[in-house]
Order: sequence, then structure tokens, then C-alpha cells
Amino acid sequence: MPKYAMIIDLQRCVGCGACSIACRNENNVSEGIYWSNKITETSGTFPNVRFHYLPTLCNHCSNAPCVTGCPTKAMHKQDNGITMHDPDKCIGCRYCMYNCPYEVIYFNWQDPHKFWREPKPVIEGGTSSPKEMAQKINDGNGTPYSNPARGKTLPENRPKGVVEKCTFCDHRIKVGEIPYCVEACPADARVFGDLDKPDSKVNRLLGKYKPYRLKERLGTQPNVYYIRSYNPAHYKRTKGGI
Repeated sequence: MPKYAMIIDLQRCVGCGACSIACRNENNVSEGIYWSNKITETSGTFPNVRFHYLPTLCNHCSNAPCVTGCPTKAMHKQDNGITMHDPDKCIGCRYCMYNCPYEVIYFNWQDPHKFWREPKPVIEGGTSSPKEMAQKINDGNGTPYSNPARGKTLPENRPKGVVEKCTFCDHRIKVGEIPYCVEACPADARVFGDLDKPDSKVNRLLGKYKPYRLKERLGTQPNVYYIRSYNPAHYKRTKGGI
């Protein structure tokens, strides 16, 4: 059985947000919820200002506090290392959110994609209403775009009153594909693979560079690793190559 992990190369990441957009499209993520996100830090004084980006997602911790604190076992670990959530068992208590030190679990306070049920046009007499647009494009399935593949392992759109988070695109992994944020990254800053394979690319990178993980001191044993850091001068010398 594989043990999946992700490596994010911060020297390659430019904070473009393609990972977050791809995640929303692939997983039908609703407004106000961020399976894939980033922390942006600004340093310096204008005009000498620098931005630092740190992409974030569920860390799929080996010792996941969200799992140990879930009273119904809705949040659980799969044999492949993925931290998964079962909406049918979720009672909406949000203990997982309270226990997660990374703040990457979100609660559905309202029906998903509520905006697309709005019957009034954005500009009266000039545009269609969101509801009309959704009906014209996607048979009235709630949004103009919905990925039915997501519905193979989770509800296609998660219901009101439960939590949700990144699943490493478990539905794609089951058919031999990689998480969509990895595939969509234009800078190849994300690498996904099996830690139990000594010759996997994730293991080669972990051996080549000194990795770090978020809040390792807590003993959660995250399976999302970060390597290197963005250095414009080095990037220019090497033309972005590793």
C-alpha cells in the first residue's frame, strides 16, 4: 500500500494561484471555502518590496488531530495515508476544525454555490441572472460548471452542515492520476508520489534538499513537505531550472 505525500518547491512557486483555481474546478469547491490556498507575506519598503508565498492545503498528517478528535469517525485515515472525510457520518460538531492546527478544514454554513440560485440579473436588462446562466450552461445543476468525477467518492457538491477539506484528489488517485493542483501548476512546483517507493521523485527530492513541514513541533507528522525558497537572483542565473 502506498503512502502518499506532496512536495512543494518554493523556489519554483511564483504565487500565481493556478493550484487554487484548478482545485476549485476539479472539486466543485464553493465560495468562501479553500481546499487549496496560500499565505502571502510582504517584506521591505516601497519601491523595494518582496512577496513570499507559502501554498497551503490539508497536510494529511500521519498523526492527524482532526481524526483523533472526531466523535463519529467521519474524519478518518485511509491505508494510503490520505486523511478522508465521510459527510454521511459528519454531525457538524466541528471538533476537527478546532483540533486542526493548520486551519485547513472548512464548515458549510449554507447550501453550496448559493450565488448561482440568485434569480436577479447582475445588471437589470443587460445580463442574465446567475440562475439563468447556470441553467443554460449546465442543465440547472447548481453552477455553470460542475465536475461529475468528484462525485465518485464524495457528494459532487458537499451539503450544508458538514465540513470539507482537500483530499489529495482521491478520486483521481483511484484511477491512476495525480492531484489536479499538481497537474495544473505551470511552474512544476508541486510533486506528488509514494514515500514507500525508494526511487520515487518525492524521495529523491527529500534526499537532495533539506525539507521542512509546517508546525512539526506538534508531532502531527504532516505529509506535505516544503523545499528551498524563492530567490530571484538564483532563479535568474539558472533560468528557473533545478
